[in-house]
Amino acid sequence: MSATIRPPLKKRAAVLLAVTTVAAALASPVTAAAPSAPASRGAAPAPLQWSNCATSRYPTLQCASLKVPLDHDRPDGRQISLALTRVPHTAARSQGPLLVNPGGPGGSGRALAGHIASALPKDVAGQYDVIGFDPRGVGKSEPVLDCGAGHFTPVRPDSVPLDEETERANLERVKSFAESCQTRHADVLPYIGTVSAARDLEVLRASLRAEKLSYFGYSYGTYLGAVYAKLHPDRIHRLVLDSVVDPAGVWYEDNLAQDQAFDARHKSFLAWVARYDATYHLGANPSEVEARWYAMRSALRTTPAGAKVGPAELEDTFMPGGYFNGYWPHLAAAFSAYAVEGDQKPLIAAYEKFGAVEPSAGNSYSVYTAVQCRDSAWPRDWNQWRADMWRTHAKAPFMTWNNAWYNAPCAFWPTQPLEAPDVTNTALPQALLFQATEDAATPYEGALSMRRKLAGSALVVEEGGGNHGISLSGNKCLDEKLGSYLLTGKAADAVCPAQPAPKPLPATRAVPPSAGGAALHGLLGFRG
Repeated sequence: MSATIRPPLKKRAAVLLAVTTVAAALASPVTAAAPSAPASRGAAPAPLQWSNCATSRYPTLQCASLKVPLDHDRPDGRQISLALTRVPHTAARSQGPLLVNPGGPGGSGRALAGHIASALPKDVAGQYDVIGFDPRGVGKSEPVLDCGAGHFTPVRPDSVPLDEETERANLERVKSFAESCQTRHADVLPYIGTVSAARDLEVLRASLRAEKLSYFGYSYGTYLGAVYAKLHPDRIHRLVLDSVVDPAGVWYEDNLAQDQAFDARHKSFLAWVARYDATYHLGANPSEVEARWYAMRSALRTTPAGAKVGPAELEDTFMPGGYFNGYWPHLAAAFSAYAVEGDQKPLIAAYEKFGAVEPSAGNSYSVYTAVQCRDSAWPRDWNQWRADMWRTHAKAPFMTWNNAWYNAPCAFWPTQPLEAPDVTNTALPQALLFQATEDAATPYEGALSMRRKLAGSALVVEEGGGNHGISLSGNKCLDEKLGSYLLTGKAADAVCPAQPAPKPLPATRAVPPSAGGAALHGLLGFRG
């Protein structure tokens, strides 16, 4: 987690929804729709050349690349390329481009265009060119950041530094990562950040020959959208922010708030397990289940499961449950198998599905860190980190130290931080915000903070909901309000009931699904 949005390790920076990967090959160019508005205030960049990159799931998907300056203050200097996807509008009346972003930072958005276009009602999606993109540094976009994927190789030192040796080992890990980023990418690190990414969106708008654009962002994507709107309020047509970052805490303070919210969400999971004691046999009292979870953690400190799952990896495995309660039955089954039956195999399988680092995590985590560390100032005195983490850990032990080490490279980052922009905005058309009251990755208070800063915005609350990324996830009440807003631009504050909690699986030993099994929850990114 971080004051930024931290997705779980394996999916930490993955797209909000796990969807079919966009085909890499590009076919013949597709003629772009005629522009309906002036290109931009100055000289317009070249129009985009869209090519067919359809998949069986998204048969109208198109791809393109966009050249933008690495340094927007030197527009004639080094250029980098951004990878884009598009599902074109089908209605006679178009409302222009709808840019979609899954969060991260470090999340690839190319696969999101097809998902959003198919998940929205046809009469809504048909009025927009739904456009996904990999932000600078991410996925197929340039510059490709990879500071080294070995940072999360198991078994890592215990995240909770109970002795000086453990703390020193973790500090060496994070310092080494920061040094590796400097060695590999010193020339581009000053240009990897939210403001630079937001300025890319303005080049994209001009290349689309659109007078205005609409934006739909999840998680960290809400902050990216708010920053773009601050820079170009007159270029916004619609603005949807789902699972909202607190712009006042970017990023260190947001992470501390996230630590407490994840702890509360973990306790909700443990209470759910207690409710089904007849299935899991871990105790009918939440405090008893909690004691057994921490006993499991302690045992893994001495003897990691399968030489893969120690305490840090256990936290990585269970953190996705804070993003999406659909994972709870699988996590509970693995917990029960280990704690009740002494069987490590389901826990190892759960780690490999939910917690282990994919090869792409080298890129996604590298971008995540580069953005977070550049966006705003972090404490450079490790004594402050230590004091803040122990104080927070006393109240919220589940993820505080794990999250601290995830973000600790920022204490030693080689580039100087920027000052986070104030996203307060009185010049926007009405924006629409979605927020679950029990969201762990982006706590509810952040949505209230953003709502105060975006004058006239409407907030739709999922009362009692704890998932992250809540629209287009099966809640009809939320989705109706989203569709209506995209059609009309009008919205009002509202409260929607949460979806029901999951039920246990038929068999307690069921193998966890792949990340792709959960419709909209390939885990957003706000570890960040």
